[in-house]
Amino acid sequence: MDRRSAIKWMLTAAASVAVMDRAAMAAEGTATAGVGYGTDPDLVKVYKPGDVWPLTFNATQRRSATALCDVIIPADDKSPAASKVGVPDFVDEWISAPYPGHDADKKTVLEGLAWIDAEAQKRFSNDFADLVLKQKSAICDDICSYGKAKPEFKQAAQFFRKFRDLTAGGFYSTPEGMKDIGYVGNVAITTYEGPTPEALKHLGLA
Repeated sequence: MDRRSAIKWMLTAAASVAVMDRAAMAAEGTATAGVGYGTDPDLVKVYKPGDVWPLTFNATQRRSATALCDVIIPADDKSPAASKVGVPDFVDEWISAPYPGHDADKKTVLEGLAWIDAEAQKRFSNDFADLVLKQKSAICDDICSYGKAKPEFKQAAQFFRKFRDLTAGGFYSTPEGMKDIGYVGNVAITTYEGPTPEALKHLGLA
C-alpha cells in the first residue's frame, strides 16, 4: 500500500468528523465579536476565504501550511494535491473561526508551523516550503506518529496529528476528494427492474 492509500484509510474517520464540523461552521454565518456568531448566511452568495471572518495566516505561515498539506496529500494520477483544491484556506478558516475549541487549534497550528520551519532551518538551512520532498519527508517521518515519536518530537507530533486531520477534512469534502475515494452521494436511479429472482426466492415470493 502506498503512502497516499495509507493516509486515506487512516483518516477517513477523522475526515468525516471534520466535514461535519465544517458544515456546522458554514451554517452559522458572519461572526460578530461580543454578540454571538452572527446572522444566517445568504445561501445564494458564494463565500470566499475571509468573507465570513478575518483569516490568520501571514505569508510565511501560508507557504509552510501549503507545503505541508501537499506532503500529506500529494498529487497523483487520480486527483490534485491538497493545496490545489483550497485546503490551506480551509485550515486557515478553521483556526480563525470564533467557535469554542478553535482557539486551541489555532495555537497548535501556528506553533507547529513555526516549529517545522525552525526544524527545517536547523537540519537543512532552509524554510520548510523550500526543501526538496526527501527533506520534507525526513522531518515529517519524525512526527507523523504520536505514539512512536521520540520525546523531543512529541509536541510537534501532536501538531502534525491535528494538521493532518484538518488537511484530510478539507480535502475529502471537496468534489475532487470525494471522487478520489469513490464517494457517489445521492444519485438518482434511472431504471429499476424490481428485485432479482434470487431475492424473491429468498423471501418466499417466487
